[in-house]
Amino acid sequence: MNKLYRIAIIAALAGFLFGFDTVVISGADQQLQALWGMSDLFHGTFIMAMALWGTVIGALFGGFPTDYFGRKNTLIGIGVLYFISALGSGLATGPYLFFFLQVYWRIGRWGLYDCRSNLYSRSFTSRATGSFGRLVSIQYCFWNFGCLFV
Repeated sequence: MNKLYRIAIIAALAGFLFGFDTVVISGADQQLQALWGMSDLFHGTFIMAMALWGTVIGALFGGFPTDYFGRKNTLIGIGVLYFISALGSGLATGPYLFFFLQVYWRIGRWGLYDCRSNLYSRSFTSRATGSFGRLVSIQYCFWNFGCLFV
């Protein structure tokens, strides 16, 4: 199988999981608040809004690991970050641990992954073939499929 096709399949699966996670965590919002008995202020400020700060941190400082370790190694590290934070979020016993792991997750998920995956995909495509636009379109199409799947 052509290397570009393998990259396209991986990008499609990553996009699907990306969309799937977005909808799952949004759907679990009120159940988490009821489970841990959180006030609206605490829940809105720390659990929901602070996950966005992880995104901001990842986007602002995500260039450093890419410059130092390279795009591929950074994406592998993001995969490890996903695994640790997803497993930890599923096993969280309270809102503070869940909050920490969600911020950690968002640093990798939105801030690092979204910016770096397109850079990495770009290294396998050429402007002459026009495959970069198709590859990114496949990734975002499957992101929508992930949202709809839930």
